[in-house]
Amino acid sequence: MDDCLFCKIVAGDIPAEVVHTTERTVAFRDLAPQAPTHVLVVPRDHYANAAELATGDPEAMAELVRTAAAVAVAEGYADDYRLVLNTGAGAGQSVFHTHLHLLAGRALGWPPG
Repeated sequence: MDDCLFCKIVAGDIPAEVVHTTERTVAFRDLAPQAPTHVLVVPRDHYANAAELATGDPEAMAELVRTAAAVAVAEGYADDYRLVLNTGAGAGQSVFHTHLHLLAGRALGWPPG
């Protein structure tokens, strides 16, 4: 997608602090972190939301979670982290390229939001 921010980050056209990559995913620090560790994990291929990715490439959806877990371990949070997928503007999705938020490093209350 020519106008997708995350596609541009994956392509290397826009700089980001990349912390982990796999064949199917790229993980980079969020520019507006909501926790001491706030990393976004995106599929290299463009899918608008989590449901679209799960239908179109279920293995890539699983890879998002595996990548997030690897980043959590590398950041020292193997046992305490939150994963969030927002789908749709009403749920807080602002970039319409599937992205998994990895949040860690502080107490995360429930319910969120």
